[in-house]
Amino acid sequence: MFNYNEAKKLVLGQLTVEQTPSSDVIDKKIRAVKIMASIEYPDIIIDWDMLKRDIEASCSTWIDIGKALDGDPKAHQNWFYDRKDQINWRFWNRYVRYLQEENGWAEITTKGLGDNVDQIIQRLEDPQRPGKWDCRGMVVGQVQSGKTANYIGLICKAIDAGYKLIIVLAGVHNSLRSQTQMRIDEGILGYDTKQSMNYSTANIRIGVGRLKGIEFFSAQSLTNRDENGDFKKHRQISIINGNDPVILVIKKNKSVLENLYYSATNVQKERDPSTNRPIVRNIPLLIIDDEADNASINTKQIEFDDDGQVSDEFEPTIINGLIRKLLDAFEKSAYVGYTATPFANIFILPRGDTDREGEDLFPRSFILNLPAASSYIGPKKVFGIDEDNSVGIEHEEGLPIIRIVDDYTDFIPDNHKKGHRPNSLPESLKRAIKSFIISSAARIARGQDKSHNSMLIHVTRYTDVQTRVRDLVSEELESLKKRIEYGDGRSESNIFNELEELWFTDYKPTTHAVIERFFDQRITSLEWKQIKDNLQKAASKIIIKTVNGTVADVLDYKESPNGLNAIIIGGDKLSRGLTLEGLTVSYYLRTSNMYDTLMQMGRWFGHRPGYVDLCRLYTTDELVDRYKHITKASEELKREFEYMVAMGRRPEDYGLRVRTDPGDILLITAKNKMRYGRDMQLSYEGRLVESVKFNLSNAIIEKNFNAFNEFIKKRGQHSEKWGNYLWENVSASSIIDLLNNIQIEGYSAVTDSRILTHYIQAQQKHNELKQWTVALINKNNADNHYTIGGYPVGLVERRNANETNPNEFYQMAKSHIISRRDEYIDLSDEELKLALSRSIKSDGTMSDTPTPEAIRDVRPSHRGLLLIYPLDHNKLDNTNITKPVIGLAISFPSSKTATRIGYRVNSVGDVEFLENE
Repeated sequence: MFNYNEAKKLVLGQLTVEQTPSSDVIDKKIRAVKIMASIEYPDIIIDWDMLKRDIEASCSTWIDIGKALDGDPKAHQNWFYDRKDQINWRFWNRYVRYLQEENGWAEITTKGLGDNVDQIIQRLEDPQRPGKWDCRGMVVGQVQSGKTANYIGLICKAIDAGYKLIIVLAGVHNSLRSQTQMRIDEGILGYDTKQSMNYSTANIRIGVGRLKGIEFFSAQSLTNRDENGDFKKHRQISIINGNDPVILVIKKNKSVLENLYYSATNVQKERDPSTNRPIVRNIPLLIIDDEADNASINTKQIEFDDDGQVSDEFEPTIINGLIRKLLDAFEKSAYVGYTATPFANIFILPRGDTDREGEDLFPRSFILNLPAASSYIGPKKVFGIDEDNSVGIEHEEGLPIIRIVDDYTDFIPDNHKKGHRPNSLPESLKRAIKSFIISSAARIARGQDKSHNSMLIHVTRYTDVQTRVRDLVSEELESLKKRIEYGDGRSESNIFNELEELWFTDYKPTTHAVIERFFDQRITSLEWKQIKDNLQKAASKIIIKTVNGTVADVLDYKESPNGLNAIIIGGDKLSRGLTLEGLTVSYYLRTSNMYDTLMQMGRWFGHRPGYVDLCRLYTTDELVDRYKHITKASEELKREFEYMVAMGRRPEDYGLRVRTDPGDILLITAKNKMRYGRDMQLSYEGRLVESVKFNLSNAIIEKNFNAFNEFIKKRGQHSEKWGNYLWENVSASSIIDLLNNIQIEGYSAVTDSRILTHYIQAQQKHNELKQWTVALINKNNADNHYTIGGYPVGLVERRNANETNPNEFYQMAKSHIISRRDEYIDLSDEELKLALSRSIKSDGTMSDTPTPEAIRDVRPSHRGLLLIYPLDHNKLDNTNITKPVIGLAISFPSSKTATRIGYRVNSVGDVEFLENE
């Protein structure tokens, strides 16, 4: 039957030679299809204006090329571009046709996908390369941004190039494994593994297997998409000796991995004479580790012997050890971890190898930053980001789709236990359910009636509490359905009046704002009548599903070809990897103190074609603040990554570059993954360190002021720049003495004065950081002045962001004390010119001012910069303070010989030094 989707396929098919077709070209192709449809299907009704907007949006979605940090070039043999023209890319080309014809991707989008897959596969080894080889890589993409589509493309090209065994490690839950298997079935295998795992003509073809006019390419599976379809011990992995490639999608589970290891190593029953360990020869293995920061990391403290080698008795965590043993058992192997939150992976110790398990999973071969498509709705678009001059981050306003929840404490207390029993829904959740009905009706009005539509309710990890929440939500939903269908009679409350008010006060202005700020031609203004006419249809389709370990609800969207409309209630199973198709409304209260956990919980990130204005995130002020901080930390990490790529750095340089939380509330990742409570290493090379939190104890303020006052008195002759006092060629010993005499607040190791002085001392043996420039910041036109070290100084103003205890702590509002220009106060004209030539903005254009990375890179390694900020104590709420609060910033130059300072952090944040390496 000819319909809207068939018309879209025909138009896109005619545009394949056009990567970015003009509006006139699209018009011409649509007219041709319209004429054909009017002749062959005279009764068909298609919204041709909407089709044009849809096509234009699809053709304007692009994917930039990823950038990579590469490992030792001597360990890798370049091969890809020599063989590229000789390889028959049959699996890949079939996948591209599927994305274009079945998923509506335009050629510009599939080309971007292909270019990024090429960036990855060229960094793997040639499967035809003789001898023993292996590689370890990591691909970093954003949450819900298309990583699965990327690694399916990588698997297709790897099979075409000659990899024989593909293992996809798909999380720790059956639900995610099953969902991933379905994507593999559709994009690679072409048949429904739930019916049969080995392809035959009797199989039900799906996905790529249904494409017309293309030969069916056979690949075998040893797992299926059933909830219990994971690898079983009795299955015959011996088929990997055959001609067809073999694919397995498995959980990160002890028994599954053990079964797989013993089955694989028993195929050839051969041992490596040099190690006496099992070896599988001439079967190139590719392991894709989805959610590579979850379960795959060794979280045990590594034990070393007296020679500094890993102790023979040390055993890593079970999943980590089994993945390593599996890789080590193959003569030719490649491991690629995919994650949106690489914080845990970059803290893996590269020297954690063991004889039993082999090399750890540190991505020594490459780390590739995978850009999201231009249509991606990520953290910056949802939460916005504050300007940060110190790292060159520009302000970006978030989309107006967040609704603050402040009436939930009786419903779900923050520290509730598993026996908690909520009695009623808060008004905010009732409003969110009404919002979901309105959003569903609006999508129907826009012609998206057969699209999946989901609402997320994530408020607790406890399954018993989830069950009670489901009961309450079910009661509310059924009441709303009946009121919409039958009306409210003579009741003073009228459901249509309630929904109309919500439409005009919330939806209309939001759609208007989104249209002004977000480019998506499919988003059009709607009238209330269009919504009202579709309310009953929208509400009647909504069902409720609970997704956790105790119920049988499965999110099988493929079983609902006319669109699944579901309110999905869950906890941990919704926290990582699982995709909620068409997610429009989220009601989210579940907090965490860890960057990676919070970011992974953000199921609302992703692609929202034609309906981002209908999306709503109901959450708390606290969670919004946490997400904003994590967004900035991730953006800074991305910028540092790109700069390291430009400077030719290696993966091991990526570690320990994550912004810590100045409020000491958020953790980068779980303490055991970060090696807290054990040995760590830190380098300040190319970093900016600032004091952003101050104890307002008079004793501490007095101590710090006196130390800085004496320090300035001893500096002697000065110069001035931009109105600030400047001293050059200050000795490292003077800087170390100052740091030893002051107290810097916060429990982050990054700002610990002992580690700072230890690093400066260690660099002396490399003739680095021997000379310092010191700047005493003097504010022009200051309201208040104070004499420091004999110099009259205009006091600097910074807003106190600590609204909870403003008399106890002074907190920088944007987590920075520095002003952007201050960091290049010490650069000569030549150095400043060089820094400008290296300063590239995030959009690829030259910056008008030097970027922080370029400033630290051009500053000679023998020279450090200390900036002193006297903060105006008269502006504080605490009137007992009589002297300026002194803060500092230290800008460390880049270094090729940077020492990593060893330290140990225990559970209460105390730091114990170990050794320099």
